[in-house]
Amino acid sequence: MADTLPSADGTLIERLGITFEEITSQRTAGSMPVAGNTQPYGLLHGGATAALAETLASYAANAHAPEGRVAVGIELNATHHRSAREGWVHGVATAVHLGGNLASYEIVVVDDDGRRVCTARLTCMLIDARA
Repeated sequence: MADTLPSADGTLIERLGITFEEITSQRTAGSMPVAGNTQPYGLLHGGATAALAETLASYAANAHAPEGRVAVGIELNATHHRSAREGWVHGVATAVHLGGNLASYEIVVVDDDGRRVCTARLTCMLIDARA
């Protein structure tokens, strides 16, 4: 179902430079450059990291959504363990619960050295798509 997901052209996803390596309902993986996504002190912005986490899990949840329904995030939490100053961060969203109305994911974001930067959880509600 991943081939029916909407384009990221012109969205925050494109602005942050997020790329996808895999999109399935069970597991979605992607990466984001640190450059351009920092706060004034030169560290990776926590909001950018949260946006990466939500993006990965949202795409996974939309791959889970049956035809005629879409997934929308209703709760996001993120714990920032460390930051990054350069390179890329890489995230994997793994399904925790795939139901008929809700889908929840754990997202782990690591730096280029495999050190955990953030652990997040996103819950999405599956709603009827608007025409």
